[in-house]
Amino acid sequence: MRADSIPLLELKYVSVNYGGIQALREVDLVVYPGEVVTLLGANGAGKSTTLRAISRLMPVAEGKIWYDGQDITQKRPDEVVRLGIAHAPEGRRVLTRLTVQDNLELGAYTRRQRGEMAAELKRQFEIFPRLAERRHQLAGTLSGGEQQMLAIARALMSRPRLLLLDEPSLGLAPVIVRSIFATIGALRTLGVTILLVEQNARLALHTADRGYVLETGRIIIEGSATALAHDERVKHAYLG
Repeated sequence: MRADSIPLLELKYVSVNYGGIQALREVDLVVYPGEVVTLLGANGAGKSTTLRAISRLMPVAEGKIWYDGQDITQKRPDEVVRLGIAHAPEGRRVLTRLTVQDNLELGAYTRRQRGEMAAELKRQFEIFPRLAERRHQLAGTLSGGEQQMLAIARALMSRPRLLLLDEPSLGLAPVIVRSIFATIGALRTLGVTILLVEQNARLALHTADRGYVLETGRIIIEGSATALAHDERVKHAYLG
């Protein structure tokens, strides 16, 4: 338990049904302000479903999702973004026929003032200098690593307090993965709380403060990242 024991995010007994299957089963999870928390598990364990439930892209069958002391279980996705949650989905999903800057501006649709958008663009170009160099380039012509940077930057344009990151290293070369995770570390220092789904369990645990292991929609292990890295079950299943 942290000294500041009021969670920024809390899932209480959350269950989600997907295509006739119970994808999540009574999931309890907390994320405290300033933390990086990782979700580990095999493909199909429910990791992405958890993020999609939090960002309200999937309905919750049972349980509650609380964010900053507010029940958001029935909120719309746009309402959740305005409250301070942003989601960078698996597969990046940038708009390939729009420029880098156009993609970023779409991420700031909740920020109505032109000056606010300009300030956010400047901020993201400082965090991701490569995007600044390619601001007028079509997103579809970027490399995979650059598209991942764009997906994260687009999510950050709404100035979230909580960033949901789904498989940021997927399909990227090791040198690019190191760069992406260095950026994740920098975001933590800027005060962004992060819930991270990542296939590279070793890297995820090296980056995170705490973690949860999902198996067939249930949380089976939780603890500090250090404890999980030394847990024989985690080592056997995910660390090789």
